[in-house]
Amino acid sequence: MSPKPSSPASSRVPLPCSDFDPGQPSSSSSSNASSSSPTNTTDTVPDCPFCHIASTYPPYDPSNPPPSTSPLLSSEATFPQPATFMILSTPLLIGFLDIMPLSQGHILLCPRAHRPKLTDVRPAEAAELGRYLRVLSAAVAKATGVPDWNVVQNNGAAAAQVVPHMHFHVIPRPELRDKKSERFTSTMFGRGQRDELDDDEGLELAEKIRRAVAEVARGDAEGPKL
Repeated sequence: MSPKPSSPASSRVPLPCSDFDPGQPSSSSSSNASSSSPTNTTDTVPDCPFCHIASTYPPYDPSNPPPSTSPLLSSEATFPQPATFMILSTPLLIGFLDIMPLSQGHILLCPRAHRPKLTDVRPAEAAELGRYLRVLSAAVAKATGVPDWNVVQNNGAAAAQVVPHMHFHVIPRPELRDKKSERFTSTMFGRGQRDELDDDEGLELAEKIRRAVAEVARGDAEGPKL
């Protein structure tokens, strides 16, 4: 991977990649990419962090993802914001690791174009979201070894949506039933202590999940074995 500009973690500009903030809710198709330049999207909002990611990272073929060393995944373009660890990038969708994960492998999936709520999503995007929610769920379970997970999607500030760009959360759920019920409930609904994703860990984990996505996508293309 191209070297990333060095910057102390404390000087980073936080990128709000999750609706699951501790405390109260805020008020506020597969394709081969022939070019390394970002996709031009007319439906963008300049100050939206997810639109920024969408305009920075071009599509690639999910069944044949580029390695972490590829310029397609270079994080230099997002500096001085935290690195974005891409999991999926199609002409219609982007998927990436949450920078404040609830668990290892917590990812976000959203339309490439700016769609504030689920009801704003176009039919083709909705079909693609449904398809890749299943693919990403299978890939995250395979990559993390955690067989249980949540799929969560919030609409509007009252529903705890922080970033007004529609997105799904896929959150692996390690075994928690042996914990106190209060701790389980707190973790289940996204409150409590959360740590920022480590860059080295994010790089390794994203590569692992991308490989798992490719496995699932190739399996889908081949169809069931008779």
